Amino acid sequence: MTQTDGVLQGNPLLEGLPRGNVTLTCTFSKDETDYIFWYKQTLGKEPHVILKSHLALGVLYSFNPKRYKVQAQQGNNHLIILSSEPSDSALYYCGILKDRGILFGAGTFLRIKEQQSSSRTVVQQPVSDPVHPGDSVTLQCTVDSETSAGEHSVYWFRHGSGESLPGLIYTHGNRSDECEKSPEAGSPTHSCVYSLPKRNLRRSDAGIYYCAVLTCGDILFGNGTQLGIKGEKFIFTFIKT
Repeated sequence: MTQTDGVLQGNPLLEGLPRGNVTLTCTFSKDETDYIFWYKQTLGKEPHVILKSHLALGVLYSFNPKRYKVQAQQGNNHLIILSSEPSDSALYYCGILKDRGILFGAGTFLRIKEQQSSSRTVVQQPVSDPVHPGDSVTLQCTVDSETSAGEHSVYWFRHGSGESLPGLIYTHGNRSDECEKSPEAGSPTHSCVYSLPKRNLRRSDAGIYYCAVLTCGDILFGNGTQLGIKGEKFIFTFIKT
């Protein structure tokens, strides 16, 4: 899979409500290709083609013709999901056929929110101490729930400075061993803390890190942690004379 700046997808994180319509945008140079693909990747699974279209011929294949449509013209091929449902929460990639290969955009993560208020929250703590190249830091993501802790699938995204879209950088898979019940007597609340260690930091590691948690059929996003890399770290050595 090759990612290119020539294929641009709109919002990196998109939210919608059940039974609503959602549009995922994709733009590219009008001279690049006539064939466009849309891939869906449910977290923890491999991506698969859900729609293939041709700018002149229209839709050639749709995994679900009643719900997957396109709005297409030269340089644009937007995916429209009709009457969205929770199972539509996933990563979506737009790809174009070029030189017998497919060039991909960086992806859009779509979350279909629950209409009722959720008792689960995801909290990310800021990095308090200054961070320099070569340092190490641990980012943390805390999940509080008033229901049984169960298993969580945890994903980390990074949105770097100057980048139009964030990328998936790390997954925790299914974990429940980092959860513990609230120490308050009779409290039904469980708290799970997930860590992302970053060692020997470089300037390219700077950006906003988002924690996404898949739990109880819903996907919850943290508010993001800003990681800034300051100037070079100086080490002073004192020599006795």
